[in-house]
Amino acid sequence: MVTSRHEAAHRIFQERPALLAPTFRLLGVSLPEKPRVEVLTPDVTELEPVERRIDSVLRLSPEKGGTPLLLAIEAQSRPDPRKARNWAYYLSFLESKNECPAYLLVVCQDKTTAEWASGPFDLGTDDWSPLTVRPLVLGPGNVPVIVEPEEAEEDLTMATFAAMTHGKSSDAPAILKVLASALYRMDRLTRKYYTELLEAKLGDTPIRQTWRDLMKNGSFFPGRGTLVEETFLKGKAAGIVEERARFILRTLEKRDMPVRASQHARITGTDDMTALAHWMDKVLTVTDVSELFDDIPPDDDVTVSRGTVPLPLPDDADKG
Repeated sequence: MVTSRHEAAHRIFQERPALLAPTFRLLGVSLPEKPRVEVLTPDVTELEPVERRIDSVLRLSPEKGGTPLLLAIEAQSRPDPRKARNWAYYLSFLESKNECPAYLLVVCQDKTTAEWASGPFDLGTDDWSPLTVRPLVLGPGNVPVIVEPEEAEEDLTMATFAAMTHGKSSDAPAILKVLASALYRMDRLTRKYYTELLEAKLGDTPIRQTWRDLMKNGSFFPGRGTLVEETFLKGKAAGIVEERARFILRTLEKRDMPVRASQHARITGTDDMTALAHWMDKVLTVTDVSELFDDIPPDDDVTVSRGTVPLPLPDDADKG
């Protein structure tokens, strides 16, 4: 069974194909300009009872017609001498069946595996190699370290991929902090997707806890035991309630938006996680605090736990 950590390393290319252009520039290999990208079946089994599956297979078709390009993507966590023959089979099968060129892209998270995966792998005997496999490899050696907030916000997919790739390096905490900051400026669904995709890829590594501490929201990968899923199911974790309320009030303060006492009480007095998440999404775009509550039920319909978040009232608090 494919693990979530393994899956995340190649799934990001399926679901965010815009990542292909910048990563292939890193490799010095050209792709069709503005291609149409299709996800193909990863099954390369023929009539024999041996199952062979590539992690991901994409077909990139040129915008103005012409010969498409197949891209087989494999996530590799350690050197494996058996892989060269499997990869040779994948490439020859794909080229023969589809009558077009095929590349193999191997994604690694550590330098040793990346250096090994670069090959080339000569198949045959000591005095003759009838077939050579030359994978394209993405790993810590050629994927940039993104530690500038503006760069992470400009390209979330590349920033997330960089965090995946450098998850075992000393730069990981700085990368995660910048990515978390960028994600909190995004809409709720975008934030949830990248949060869980990265957590799945980090697996059981120590840095995963750092990411769990930084990010808390909904669920795209149910059943994987991620913090996002735990938080959603628990729903009323007091620490998260306080953190969300503080975020909302802090953002309003930075935007120089006056908060009335009744509005302050509503934000700090609820433990409704859905309402708080909704207000967090809206707080960056509203022009008046009252707009936060436009599509939320009245106060008496929201679960209230007075005194949960002991935050000070604004100086100009109204008496209502």
